[in-house]
Amino acid sequence: MVCKQSRWGMMLSLLALSCRTAPAADESVYGDTLGHDWLGVRSYLLDKGVDLRIGYISDVATNIQGGDRELLRDADQWDFSATFDLQRLAGLNAAQFQISITKRDGRNLSLDAHLGSLQEVEAIYGRGQTWRWTQLWYDQNYLSGLLDWKVGRLTVAEDFATGLCDFENLTFCGPAPGNINTHYWYNWPISQWATRLKVTLTGFGYVKLGAYEFDPNEVQISEGLRLDLPRGATGALIPIEVGWLPTLATRLDGSYKFGIWYNSSPAADVTENSNHQPLSLYGGAPLMHDGQFGGYVNFLQRLTGAAATNDARGLRVFLNATFTDRRTSTLDNQIALGLLYTGLFAARPADELGAAIGRTHDDNRLGPPQTLQGLRAFRINAPATLPGSEYVAELFYGVHVIDGLVLRPDVQVVHQPGGNPEAANDVIVGLVATVDF
Repeated sequence: MVCKQSRWGMMLSLLALSCRTAPAADESVYGDTLGHDWLGVRSYLLDKGVDLRIGYISDVATNIQGGDRELLRDADQWDFSATFDLQRLAGLNAAQFQISITKRDGRNLSLDAHLGSLQEVEAIYGRGQTWRWTQLWYDQNYLSGLLDWKVGRLTVAEDFATGLCDFENLTFCGPAPGNINTHYWYNWPISQWATRLKVTLTGFGYVKLGAYEFDPNEVQISEGLRLDLPRGATGALIPIEVGWLPTLATRLDGSYKFGIWYNSSPAADVTENSNHQPLSLYGGAPLMHDGQFGGYVNFLQRLTGAAATNDARGLRVFLNATFTDRRTSTLDNQIALGLLYTGLFAARPADELGAAIGRTHDDNRLGPPQTLQGLRAFRINAPATLPGSEYVAELFYGVHVIDGLVLRPDVQVVHQPGGNPEAANDVIVGLVATVDF
């Protein structure tokens, strides 16, 4: 356990960096990175068709209320990637090859402090603290950009239900289907053998269709750097997404995504046995289903600003809503709504203020109160009340300290953690640090 003085000293020292004034931006391609052009190495390689990137993100969090003890925890991720322009390197028109390797490390405050929350308070934690092949794919455009085809080791998150990840709580970070269906929708950094087709609809947006092999072994730490063909695949995850990309009043750009998915793998019912009786009361083998499904919407709309002039300043609003198969998932829906304001102060045009509220619903279909009474008759440790919803609110201010370094101190309040109406609120103070080298 880290003492209270050192916990707060670490966070305050990081926040002190935000008081510095950012230097003038480098106008090169890598002007927004900490290392800029690496003494000319990057621009030389880019001219040959190779784009190298190194990124780091750290989620620090401490619980000032909630849990069984006060702790400070840090979870982080390194990302090493290279994009190869195959038109320059091999003469393949509008083609590229992508490689990304990630390394996650650190500890999880939600687990270590026994917060009991449905969504982690440090979004970067998870899927094994290990090295992973996260991307290894080939992509090419056809028919003058009308059709785009990608194949290889892909992450679902890079193409479907993709959203903002400026917040620290998982409720507001990354594709929500993977936040509430963790048993088969694998978000970053786990990749799968897959293919994705995208059709651009001029004047409207796009349509995407994907097929991802589902192998439950992919989550194992031992699989992190393996590139074998699927050895334990049980089916395929097939998402479809339609995206509408309007520009309102000639300057206010928006993104409206509508998606559905189907996983063809057999799945166990979370509450019923093979005789259609409650598992919690009668036990037995779970009822099996032929597949799993769900749907989502992701809306992001600029309300003020001048998007057409590439000016990032202004107000944006987002809405994410995901609904999943109640038969095979105990978390059956999640809704999040938030605001992001870039350039709130004229002297800090790149800084960002974010505020969001969200709900994750825990529905295990125990049924009416009399079922709960029956459950208590069979289980001494039965819950006093039925699980419900977990509510989260988060507020952050993102400071662009220098090129490539952003610090986002935040405060999270988790109401009814774990969906338990009898649980006291968790209050979390956190800091997200992102570095682009």
